Amino acid sequence: MGKATGFMEYTREKATERNASTRINDWNEYSAPFSDESLSRQGARCMDCGTPFCHMGMELNNVTTGCPINNLIPEWNDLVYRGRWKEALERLMKTNNFPEFTGRVCPAPCEGSCTLAITDPAVAIKNIERTIIDKGFENGWITPRIPTKRTGKKIAIVGSGPAGLAAADQLNQAGHSVTVYERADRPGGLLTYGIPNMKLEKEVVERRVRLLTQEGIDFVTNTEVGKDISSEEINEQYDSVILCIGAQKQRDLVIEGREAKGIHLAMDYLTETTKSLLDSNFEDGQFIDAEGKDVIVIGGGDTGADCVATALRQKCRTVVQFGKHPQLPMARTEDNMWPAYPDVYSLDYAYEEAQKQYGRDPRQYLIQTKKIVADDNGNLKELHTIQMEKVKGEDGRFVFNEIPGTEKVWPAQLVFVAIGFEGAEQPLLKQFGIETTNQKVKAAYGEYTTNVEGVFAAGDARRGQSLIVWAIHEGREVARQVDTYLMGSTVLT
Repeated sequence: MGKATGFMEYTREKATERNASTRINDWNEYSAPFSDESLSRQGARCMDCGTPFCHMGMELNNVTTGCPINNLIPEWNDLVYRGRWKEALERLMKTNNFPEFTGRVCPAPCEGSCTLAITDPAVAIKNIERTIIDKGFENGWITPRIPTKRTGKKIAIVGSGPAGLAAADQLNQAGHSVTVYERADRPGGLLTYGIPNMKLEKEVVERRVRLLTQEGIDFVTNTEVGKDISSEEINEQYDSVILCIGAQKQRDLVIEGREAKGIHLAMDYLTETTKSLLDSNFEDGQFIDAEGKDVIVIGGGDTGADCVATALRQKCRTVVQFGKHPQLPMARTEDNMWPAYPDVYSLDYAYEEAQKQYGRDPRQYLIQTKKIVADDNGNLKELHTIQMEKVKGEDGRFVFNEIPGTEKVWPAQLVFVAIGFEGAEQPLLKQFGIETTNQKVKAAYGEYTTNVEGVFAAGDARRGQSLIVWAIHEGREVARQVDTYLMGSTVLT
């Protein structure tokens, strides 16, 4: 695949990004496309490695390795190297319904398991993927695929995130009539309101929804199943139902002073910001504003990073992100060897922006918030913290111990809580009579059937908070199961 000696002749080129100091003044995507020449060189680096671990799609130590949707990566790398972009698009679309999403926001576990990554920087798979699909839209190669026959079967999908959209796309192409219910005012789920515009511009999501609509899928927004329409009505109207409601129950802080004004859950902050941007370019004032404030983000993950980037664009005075784990090493450790995802230090877009703005990485490691203090009016005033050390206990498990004398007081007028998600929201599941385990839908992987006849579940609602590629994977898989349930066999791959 690629050029036989390409991996020896060419180096990995850094993804093109707009200047960190200037991009914080707008809400446009921070990344920029490679040139065709650069991408040809990157495609040439793909080795004839025999076993392409990049598309094996599995989990090692509970971390994704390779591509869960089994993209035919070496094949389209080779086609890009040869300048055969339209054929590369055809190969890409065989496995991925929405490369324009994964090519922008997927953490690219495929690159971590690239064979070249054993000794050198991996092939720039993610950037190649994004450019292939973008060229497809730019050149008019992507056109509505309207099914020529309809089966007469009707399917309701609850939730329009990547799992719901993937299932809808597949089942529509199989000839079924698909209706997608979304409680928000726009389809897309977390693609629309959970991921900030600077990572995924919403026109990209809207463009795909328009295409799906043209292909025959019906989107019903501003409609909450279980509230605006009952589970009984859904079951009566449709031959099958798929629950793709995500795992949006946010985990909250249980700490002294939590009731202070100025503490918000991260997804509330991100959602309100994006909605106000789309509705009125912030003219409506319906968002949490960090301008001129000292901001602290509690939680060291991607959602927390998005809060940092959002606060920077709102012209916060300072921003700090607290994480409970130590800083990651600069290179793989012995317990994190290839092909596992490289658990190493990186300066992601939000942190690069904060470093440019303030001269330092905003992350604080091994830190625990002990209490929150409000002023006499109940407004957030400060956080009290202590440093921790991570040590291995006698049973071999790691524990975190406080370090005496490391107490510190941090001024803050805004705190965003980004410490993860507990599972799927329960009221809808209870109305359908769905069995759950640890607040997730009880439905076996590969089968996706719930305890209720004709009702299936996929994506984060079933597996817990995960990657967009797993959501697409499960959306495609559940579509195959539903097609078999309705027709006795399936035409879907």
